Amino acid sequence: MSYLPEPEFTHDTILKTGILLVNLGTPDEPTGPALRRYLKQFLSDTRVIEIPRIVWSVILNGIILNTRPKKSAAKYAKIWLPEGSPLLVHTQRVAQLLRGSLGEQIKSPLAVTVGMRYGKPSIASGIAELKAQHCDRLLLLPLYPQYACSTTASSVDAVAVALRRYRNVPGLRTVRQHHDHPGYINALASSVFAYWAKHGKPDKLVLSFHGVPRYTLDRGDPYHCECQKTARLLAEALGLMKEQYLVAFQSLFGRAEWVKPYTAATLRQLGNSGVARVDVICPGFPVDCLETLEEIAIEGKATFLSAGGREFHYIPCLNENDAWVKALTDIALENLHGWVSEHWSGAAARQEAAASLARAKALGAKG
Repeated sequence: MSYLPEPEFTHDTILKTGILLVNLGTPDEPTGPALRRYLKQFLSDTRVIEIPRIVWSVILNGIILNTRPKKSAAKYAKIWLPEGSPLLVHTQRVAQLLRGSLGEQIKSPLAVTVGMRYGKPSIASGIAELKAQHCDRLLLLPLYPQYACSTTASSVDAVAVALRRYRNVPGLRTVRQHHDHPGYINALASSVFAYWAKHGKPDKLVLSFHGVPRYTLDRGDPYHCECQKTARLLAEALGLMKEQYLVAFQSLFGRAEWVKPYTAATLRQLGNSGVARVDVICPGFPVDCLETLEEIAIEGKATFLSAGGREFHYIPCLNENDAWVKALTDIALENLHGWVSEHWSGAAARQEAAASLARAKALGAKG
């Protein structure tokens, strides 16, 4: 195997710790060809589609990739920002804020970058960027609050594949999930309270999470349970009674049964039953994306109003919320324990680096 070249190194190089902020991904642009590339990569992942490859290849290449890209592109076009995909724009902004927040709390040299599981910038390119900055330790921080085989595990797979290309592999840690982290719950609650302070409270709050096939729960995936715990903790933080909120699951795909209740059916039922106002929040999506801005804020609203509801409110994702950046900072620092320190001294590090270089040259090294 041919390994990728290592970055130029001298024995007085001060090494860094890298943080790779991972999100699911996005197409490059809201066009049919771009969606076809994106969907092909996404739907070819065996962590996402657990159907025998021969059968799935026929369905994917013969049907889905010939019909779905154009429809999906039209949906993306509705929510596309001047700067690009909302998911990527917000994720990059969060990374920049996290970089600054960490820099205020610790002195150890850090690098923070973004990697998408599908699309660009890829996880491999993010690791390459951190390697180029001489990061010998890597914290994988997925923006998936609840663990799922199809998201967190798939991202770990991509990291493993990327690291196989290197001779000098960095130390690796992974944040498995943060569905019940106090900072995450507090950020969600503060976001809801701030929204209600401006717009008043609803008759029902719907907590809509991304759906997964029912069989994943039966086979041991903890995602559904972690969604329920997030919902319970958020409801408690908001002071809600059981009858004041509902948990539902969105983004169904294919004909298999998915975890229930379904968000669209829930909104239709609420409208039919005479509920006047519904607010929807999507706690499983830390930043806004197609599934929140188009599927919920546009399609979900239309479903509820057409069923007889009078008022629909979508509560935006955390995005660049200050409380969320603080929570991410806390999550990162908890998982960086022993790797970074607020007592790190640049002067001492440079002195040790110079001594290391001198020792290396004494042994015959060039630098």
